[in-house]
Amino acid sequence: MPETHASMTRTPASGDDSPITRLHAEVLQRGPYEAYQLLEPEPDEVVVQVLAMQIPTVAVEILWEFPEERRRRILETAPPERGGQWVRNHAYPEDTVGRLMEHPLAIFGPDLTVKQTVNRLRELVRKAFITYGFVTDPGGRLLGILVFRELLFADDDRRIREVMLPNPFFLRPEMSLLDAMREVLKRHYPVYPVCDTDGRLVGIIRGQTLFEQQALELSAQPGSMVGVEKEERLVTPWWRSLKFRHPWLQLNLLTAFLAAAVVGTFQSTIDRLVILAVFLPVLAGQSGNTGCQALAVTLRGLTLGELRIGKGKVLVLKEAFLGLLNGALVGMTAGAGMLVVAVAQQNPHAVILGIVVLLAMIGSCVVSGVCGAVVPLTLQRLGADPATASSIFLTTATDVVSMGLFLALATWLVR
Repeated sequence: MPETHASMTRTPASGDDSPITRLHAEVLQRGPYEAYQLLEPEPDEVVVQVLAMQIPTVAVEILWEFPEERRRRILETAPPERGGQWVRNHAYPEDTVGRLMEHPLAIFGPDLTVKQTVNRLRELVRKAFITYGFVTDPGGRLLGILVFRELLFADDDRRIREVMLPNPFFLRPEMSLLDAMREVLKRHYPVYPVCDTDGRLVGIIRGQTLFEQQALELSAQPGSMVGVEKEERLVTPWWRSLKFRHPWLQLNLLTAFLAAAVVGTFQSTIDRLVILAVFLPVLAGQSGNTGCQALAVTLRGLTLGELRIGKGKVLVLKEAFLGLLNGALVGMTAGAGMLVVAVAQQNPHAVILGIVVLLAMIGSCVVSGVCGAVVPLTLQRLGADPATASSIFLTTATDVVSMGLFLALATWLVR
């Protein structure tokens, strides 16, 4: 590897109203496909400048929306280091460190003097924002990091191997963003080197970029729970929003038929005890909320890495116990409500109906709490995003159990 690389150009400075700035602002509000459509009529040089202003993973996603021939021309127009970095980043899976890498400009050989290094840095800082220098051997393996403070106070004729910080911390490109966030949680560095399994420097990742990308992932999580793709934005055309959302609504409708079938099974009981219909939404709503609480806590634990291997059973047992306690407490209130309504209607089974509501609420809350933990854990085990449409599956389970249990108990106990 050569001792220094300095051919990447900085995006030209421009005013707030320049075409490039306006395009950049519009791209920020769009998903990859809509951003591609916006940039497609623009010259290759403009596309390169706009992509260079994006988070690297976003730039890669947009770039690969272009047809292959146009993408090739854009890569040829970009500075070699930037274009090459985009290609390397695309080789890594989504949500990994490799997708966020930037090309390291300030790379130096260990035998340069401090004076030679400073002279080269003066050229580099005119073209890009440099935070650290990186010292590599001829094979590209990372030996150390140069902090500018050390260069400032070092004698001009000293070798930079003598002033570098050896054995630096680095990330690996195949690491997931979540793993990387855990690694850097106690290391608040502005830039982190990224090295392959042989220790060769393959890129850098800025701390700000890492946290911004994780923030984007977290912001997409509520939508994923109900089947909204993270690619969808406010400016997404209606027909693409329909394409993203409608399949999940069809799935939700299919699962809703299950709950309807359960209610239909007990049609004769409802005809005999019409008062039960009043409390069906009460049971469904309360158990659904209990399940959503468990789901939110489980997803948060998965996102923050708090849920270690083997701790899933403990979580499920905890949520079941909380469901039991919460179900008993709200069940007594709901049961009292049923008792009051039944007495007001002069129903001879008022006490039994109150007990039915209590027992159904306890059972429903226990099952919904367990489902709130089990659904995301199961999706993760299957290799899917734990947040993907988890709310749909949870709602189905809670509706079927709460309504089915309530009507079954009424059928068995009220004669």
